[in-house]
Amino acid sequence: MNKKLYVGGLPYEATEDSLKEAFAKAGTVESAVIITDKMTGRSKGFGFVEMSSDKEAQKAIELWNGKDFEGRNLTVNEARPMKERPQRDFNQGGGGNDRW
Repeated sequence: MNKKLYVGGLPYEATEDSLKEAFAKAGTVESAVIITDKMTGRSKGFGFVEMSSDKEAQKAIELWNGKDFEGRNLTVNEARPMKERPQRDFNQGGGGNDRW
């Protein structure tokens, strides 16, 4: 099992400190990160928590998956590697202003 966990359904007011504190009930938290929008800085409602061992990661899933955290039910499972996305080409037109 991976020690890195995906945590979805986070309330927008949640902080990385509150997330770390909550998951510490399952063991040692190596890191807790909430993903934010680059433009607004607002939480996207999900993040990642890395536990110090596979056993603690499994315990965190059992403790928090489907459970209430600050008023919202969390989805907690093993994080999967990010899929490679094709690079965007902004120079190919299609933006509706092709006449220039």
